[in-house]
Amino acid sequence: MEKTIIIDGKKVCFKSSGALPLRYKMQFGRDFFKEFFKLVPENKLNDLQKGTLTKDDIDDMDFELFYNIAWTMAKTADSEIPDPITWLDGFDVFPIHEIALELQDLLLASLQQTKKKSQKGKKQQVVAKK
Repeated sequence: MEKTIIIDGKKVCFKSSGALPLRYKMQFGRDFFKEFFKLVPENKLNDLQKGTLTKDDIDDMDFELFYNIAWTMAKTADSEIPDPITWLDGFDVFPIHEIALELQDLLLASLQQTKKKSQKGKKQQVVAKK
């Protein structure tokens, strides 16, 4: 899933793919899903799924994590973007609240692509959705 948004007058493409969690771990040395669940508390997952996160919800987020996830989504869409700090320095403004609201569908897609279902006594299956 891809989405292009305008940030500081520039078109920026973001992408969620199966490689997103691995790219995140390669760059930041931390597990994407553990970080994601720090970013979006369990009691807000339904709001994320419905696309109804509010500005107040976003105010409660750890923005370092969000910057890292946003960069990883941008890097997934465009392998030519530079390291995270250089990339962020390329913007005079980076309205994180607006960007977070715009990217919530991609964040949800990244969870659905690798969601595991388990049944008691049966093998785990990986379910991929588009």
